[in-house]
Amino acid sequence: MRCARYQAGSPGHYRGYTATGLRAGLFALLTVLPLVALPARGAEPLYSKNLSPVAGLLGLPSPRSAALAAEGDWQLAMHGSIASHFVLDSDNGEALNLDGETYRVAMDLRYGFSPGWELQLEVPWLGHSGGSLDSAIDNWHDLWRMPDGGRSRVPRDLLDFSYRAVGSRFALTDDASGVGDITLALNRTLFTGSSLQLSAGLGYKFATGRERELLGSGAEDGFIALRAGWVPAGSPFSAHAQAGYLRAGHSRVLANPQERNLWFAGAGLNWRALDALSLIVQLDSHSAPMESRLAALGDTALLLSVGGRWQMNPRWALDISVVEDVAVATGPDIIFQASLRFTPSGAVH
Repeated sequence: MRCARYQAGSPGHYRGYTATGLRAGLFALLTVLPLVALPARGAEPLYSKNLSPVAGLLGLPSPRSAALAAEGDWQLAMHGSIASHFVLDSDNGEALNLDGETYRVAMDLRYGFSPGWELQLEVPWLGHSGGSLDSAIDNWHDLWRMPDGGRSRVPRDLLDFSYRAVGSRFALTDDASGVGDITLALNRTLFTGSSLQLSAGLGYKFATGRERELLGSGAEDGFIALRAGWVPAGSPFSAHAQAGYLRAGHSRVLANPQERNLWFAGAGLNWRALDALSLIVQLDSHSAPMESRLAALGDTALLLSVGGRWQMNPRWALDISVVEDVAVATGPDIIFQASLRFTPSGAVH
């Protein structure tokens, strides 16, 4: 499908406020399903990836539990995401337009091959298209008389991811889908206590996604991460945190303005509300992917995830969450996220 394109307007960026704190709260209350009590060795965070067409090209890892799979055990999760984008911004010779939707499905496989050691493989499939959420988002804005950042002034359900500046440009106006960049990580337990778990991870992102279609960066990335999990005995609350460094390979898509040394960090709180229900809130952040005066490219990203987990039985768990860009335009307007987790040993965390 070939879609019409339009030029950025006056300098400054516009953004569709597709959700508010109120809607995030309502979403959590109405769609979150029930989680079992968490064992003392760790708490699994909500899966969260910045699916911006630019930041999503980088090998920034999702937060995960500091607890690793036991020797000989394996864990499998399928993560599905739908992200809606709308950014229209220009300044000092730069022009950015992100209008469309991104769909991502990722298989996350973990295997404990030795005491305190684990391999983790993530294989993503993703697609970009004009989508079908624009009408629903526009109706939501009309219902609550919310500002839409200019969404209603452009054609609905059209794809236009484009950027131009001196020395760098990209454009995607045709639907695209395929395998993204595959990531392999080696994780190691550092400390295990009665309520505290520490681990480290070393990861490598392979250039398996097609860069022209913004399915991959066209370069290999490497990262190191430190993770902590805190689960006090007898408490309905647990917490997790991670921090790390990413060295990004040179991407021809992002070209000269690309930032190659990035940090990432995040933390979250898990409340076991019922025997089978856990409500989770977390903040995740990373440094800007490019050297730019545009917020979507040059500002520190800050994403808020709100959701919960239902432990269907000892082996199966379902997560549902919504992700918002707290720092406006540094991520998609909104991401709807679901994860289905399977642990054969039943040691769900």
